[in-house]
Amino acid sequence: MFLPLLWAACAIAAWFYAAQQHIPMRMVLAILPAFLLEATFFYALASDRVRARLEKYPPPAVAFALILAALAPYSAAYIALGSFHWQALCWIAALSGVASFWFVLLPAVPAADLFFLIFIAVVWLSRILQPYYPHVNRIPMEALLQLMWFRTGLLSMLTIRRVQNVGFGFWPQKREWKIGAIYFLIFLPLAAVIAWWIGFLGKARPFAGWERTSLLVVGTFFGVLWVLALGEEFFFRGLLQQWMTRWFGSEWAGLIGASLVFGAAHLWFRGAFPNWRIAVIATLLGLCCGLAFRQTRSIRASMVTHALAVTVWRVFFG
Repeated sequence: MFLPLLWAACAIAAWFYAAQQHIPMRMVLAILPAFLLEATFFYALASDRVRARLEKYPPPAVAFALILAALAPYSAAYIALGSFHWQALCWIAALSGVASFWFVLLPAVPAADLFFLIFIAVVWLSRILQPYYPHVNRIPMEALLQLMWFRTGLLSMLTIRRVQNVGFGFWPQKREWKIGAIYFLIFLPLAAVIAWWIGFLGKARPFAGWERTSLLVVGTFFGVLWVLALGEEFFFRGLLQQWMTRWFGSEWAGLIGASLVFGAAHLWFRGAFPNWRIAVIATLLGLCCGLAFRQTRSIRASMVTHALAVTVWRVFFG
């Protein structure tokens, strides 16, 4: 029942976006099946029942299925657009294959875990696959790439590596909403002061009216919550912060260490390396997200903090 509702929501969002950006409807209809396919795979990621069923299959079979799932949305989109490239398909297959078979071929030891995170980060930050997902008529095709890459890494860790105790999920519980919001409110004034001090805070965007701004806030928040925040909080707080806590024997060392790495990952933000100003703000956000995770032992709380911060930035300043 939930999957048809998800498809309907994606179709409605696509219609609104096309109307706002003046994108021809024929173009939307050509690309929409690829996004609905990706939404289906994300549903598999969100569903405990589907993930439990995947865990019953041999890891090599699951890994092979992850590769096929990585190839399908790209193929559906660019065959429909008439710009399919075999070279792109080979790169997607190769990189998703490494991510998918990583824990099939390597033992579940700290070194393998750490280098897996490094691999996921290097592929994303190097933007090696981005040229194969060019924008079409103001349609952000890179979103397909982001969804695919985060989903592949998450499913590899959850269904093959089978990590535990991260509080994985798409919908926060009442306590997680509250704690995530509290740490966002702590982050906001601190970030404003630091941004003013280091010259990062630019001019606010022109006000677009309450109705349009409200829709933009809600759409941006849930988009960030279920994609960007979900992926980054899983890797940085659910995994790296806990691993560093064990390595250093200190929760505070793990929290600070993971926050510094999170900040450093933003040095490449928007291709302006070294973007040290956003790295400073990201480190502060990492600390607040890390505290939310530490208090709840769930990435769902840190996802709320993360998504609220990014929403304010994108809607009012970004």
